[in-house]
Amino acid sequence: MRKFMPLFGAVLSVVLVACAQRPVTPEAQPVERTTTTTTTTTPPTAVPGPGGVTVPVFTQPYPFGTPQAQVPPTTDGLAPVVRRIETDKPYVFITIDDGAVRHPQALDLVRLSGVRPTLFLNTKYVDGHGDYFTPFQGQAKVSVQAHSGTHPNLSGKPYATQKQEICGNADFLAGVFGTRPTLFRPPFGNHDLTTRRAAADCGMSAIVLWTASVNDGVVQFQAGDKLNAGDIVLMHFRTTFAEDYLAFLTRARQDGLTPVVLDDFLSGTPPKT
Repeated sequence: MRKFMPLFGAVLSVVLVACAQRPVTPEAQPVERTTTTTTTTTPPTAVPGPGGVTVPVFTQPYPFGTPQAQVPPTTDGLAPVVRRIETDKPYVFITIDDGAVRHPQALDLVRLSGVRPTLFLNTKYVDGHGDYFTPFQGQAKVSVQAHSGTHPNLSGKPYATQKQEICGNADFLAGVFGTRPTLFRPPFGNHDLTTRRAAADCGMSAIVLWTASVNDGVVQFQAGDKLNAGDIVLMHFRTTFAEDYLAFLTRARQDGLTPVVLDDFLSGTPPKT
């Protein structure tokens, strides 16, 4: 029996050595997976404004300054009269006139809203107050257009008088803002064929009227009971600027409309395709 012990021990040694040399398969480890999360920032629909008000915010549907339509060139020497914009998009347009009251909250309200109104300004209200009005162009990127020099009722006035009111105002605004107006709004909306001829001779591509207005914080309609796509809305630099501007923004949102730049639809440049 003893003679088999050395043999048994040799075999056992070989087995142990073989086991020791055998690779050990590691236990399955959990696989770490990296998950990439994309965070999309949703633009705010409203932000806090001056005086504790809430300002509705709008996101523009196309890049500012992109021509959306072109005013056909005049063939009769008369500037065309535009009351509303023909569009199949849910767009509305806000215009602000005169400049008689330099409301301290106006610039902040316009800037915060993300809207770019078109300002129709008079020489007599801007003269000497460029420090108030030029930031609207620089900070809020608004457009400045012509509204006459002294804000008279032009209808029935001689051609020379009307031309001086329109051309003089356009030249003055060009000196203050660096860009000469191409649109004209007659004071009170009153005009005649002489107004249209003088406006065209002063380089105006269109005379712009309106289809709705805002007064004392209330949006008023020329027809119907809501804002419609293509409406041009009129308001003024008044003591009620904040109430009027907020009323317009609120009404536009309620009626499912986005305020866009009027000038882009009355461009002298063909639209980009």
